[in-house]
Amino acid sequence: MRHSKIGFYGGVGSVTGANFLFDSGGAKFLVDCGMVQGDRFAETINSKEFPYDPAIIDVLLVTHAHSDHIGRIPKLVKDGFKGKIYSTEPTRALAAVMLEDALSVMIFEEQRFGTPRLYEMRDIETALSMWQTVEYGERLMLSDDVVVTLSNAGHILGSAFIAIERDGRKLVFSGDIGNNPQPLMSAPDVPAGYHYLVMESVYGDRSHEEVEERSDLLLHHIEQTIVKNGTLIIPAFSLERTQILLLEINNLVERGKIQPVSVFLDSPLAIAVTDIYRERTKHLREEIRRQIESGDDIFDFPKLKFTRTVADSRAIAKVHGPKIIIAGSGMSHGGRIQGHEKHFLEDINTTLLLVGYQSVGSLGRRLQDGAKRVRIDNQDVKVRAKVATIHGWSGHADREQLIDFVAKGGEKIERVFVTMGEERSALFLVQRLRDYLGTNAVAPAEGDVIDLDL
Repeated sequence: MRHSKIGFYGGVGSVTGANFLFDSGGAKFLVDCGMVQGDRFAETINSKEFPYDPAIIDVLLVTHAHSDHIGRIPKLVKDGFKGKIYSTEPTRALAAVMLEDALSVMIFEEQRFGTPRLYEMRDIETALSMWQTVEYGERLMLSDDVVVTLSNAGHILGSAFIAIERDGRKLVFSGDIGNNPQPLMSAPDVPAGYHYLVMESVYGDRSHEEVEERSDLLLHHIEQTIVKNGTLIIPAFSLERTQILLLEINNLVERGKIQPVSVFLDSPLAIAVTDIYRERTKHLREEIRRQIESGDDIFDFPKLKFTRTVADSRAIAKVHGPKIIIAGSGMSHGGRIQGHEKHFLEDINTTLLLVGYQSVGSLGRRLQDGAKRVRIDNQDVKVRAKVATIHGWSGHADREQLIDFVAKGGEKIERVFVTMGEERSALFLVQRLRDYLGTNAVAPAEGDVIDLDL
């Protein structure tokens, strides 16, 4: 039996910054290369040198296109990576717009705050030139007798579980595991027959109790906004969560549950991502494909306006009557949402609706935790708005789904590495897996290197 190693260089002890190195002995395979997000020290952490030499990495395997899984890829290239990158085709398409948008933010912050950017446009272009795509189920024969297979993770468009096999032994990287049922994505294709698993634990200590009620809760907040002639502000991740919200509002309008109300999608990135979703409907769940084939543009409805320019964004505040503003970023740590929060949070007729995970240290988390005063763009803002949360749209599997995910892995499981969660969440899941399934589960620390029989 041959031996290999796995190094945990990001995505441990925190939700973001996924970065794992599988060393087969004759080749080195990196899985994800993401940014740390939400943490107040994120810029410092992201600008650090990699704890390994990027030049010796042979292959980078990408689970999906969220920034905490792809955000440092151009920096990896800038620092010497010359290997190949593999993912699904939607992941590559989404990564192209996500990385370019991130660079534009970096340029803005460099000009305004003197924060050095992590990479240049040429580094994105070089990364994309190295990037090849594979289909779900396709067996990718790589060096040192390593075979890689991607399968549907049900998290976002193109998301994948990554299985690494050699000599009949298998290691699976979960990336982010989809919350089932999802409005847009089909259920995850749960892998089985593996010996080792590196899994996420974002909601390892919690259950999604609002899955069946999520549409009704959104309807309630929209109705209340209309009654109060107020404003519903939704900080939404540009990738997946925004498209879900557009689908949900489209369905509420088409079913006559609400009259058309002014809705502003105030995010050039979210607009670009929505176009990618429109072009790749074969990756959406069957019911959604049928809805589209019947002639319904699920991402469009009366009184929806895409605001592409800064001038259009600023003009939203002058629009009279009830309105819904969907803008990034999802944790309120940057982007156009901060301008709307600065303007509307002091208004008692405003509702701030959080529909995604809020990382510790982020503005969104402080608002979720009940802060009565926050500082936005060097300005103190009193919070008089109602702050509400809908957990049911989380793109991540909850505690029970995560345990079930491992239970379906089969009887060959020798070790489970619980990662990509806050420490409390990861350790809670570790204990549940041990107690409920008798699984040898551990929560690695950053920098740990562990030997595998693979």
